[in-house]
Amino acid sequence: MPETDLMSLSWPLSEKALKDLEDKKRKPSREIRVDAMREMLAFTQTTAASPHGKVVLIYPAERMNIFTANTLLKTLEEPPGPTRFILACQAAHDLLPTVRSRCQQYAMQWPEVSQAITWLVGQGLAKQDAEVMFKAAGGRPEEALWMFNAGLTAQVWRALPAQITRGDAPALAEQPATRVLDCLQKLCHDMLCQAVGAPPRFFAAQDLPKASSFQKLSNWSRELMQAAKTADHPYHAGLLWDAWCSRARRALTP
Repeated sequence: MPETDLMSLSWPLSEKALKDLEDKKRKPSREIRVDAMREMLAFTQTTAASPHGKVVLIYPAERMNIFTANTLLKTLEEPPGPTRFILACQAAHDLLPTVRSRCQQYAMQWPEVSQAITWLVGQGLAKQDAEVMFKAAGGRPEEALWMFNAGLTAQVWRALPAQITRGDAPALAEQPATRVLDCLQKLCHDMLCQAVGAPPRFFAAQDLPKASSFQKLSNWSRELMQAAKTADHPYHAGLLWDAWCSRARRALTP
């Protein structure tokens, strides 16, 4: 797994990675590093302590960079002994074709809406919060729960489009940059849908402002995709939020 995901789960890092981070030689990686892949491959070459073999889970597999994926290829094609690899991902098309060709593919189905809402209510959400946040998360129940626990309730989410259009969204100002960018991209997506007469995906249609020009929204979308490449850099949070909010206000103004 990427180091950032391991740390969010409070799972241990390798000794080398831990030392690098403690010495501040680098930041935690959002990708699966080639060093981690090499350590895993060394583990597969050791003799199993039981007759049950080994299973290696790589998740999210689409977060392997090209060097990491190429390091895996040979062993993936010819696993040592009773070793099996599970590559779990949400975007199989982001995997290298050479990786996909060496795997048996199995598509997992998302739960039905009623099942997901019932599960979210069981996690402590009110039904309205469950329904709104399930839509806000694009149909991903665990993401909906994470957003709710981060303070993005149904009331807050429904108010965001109008607040961002005015240039003042206090609920987002306290969120991490990656979460803010995710919300802005979802709003931009739904505004583009509205501009061409398609139904929105993440927000309710009645909560969206009047459509801006398609060209302005398209330009904003490209800027947000570019910003995503450096969203985890150590920018000044306040200045970054002011810049993104100002740009959003200009894009959303008819």
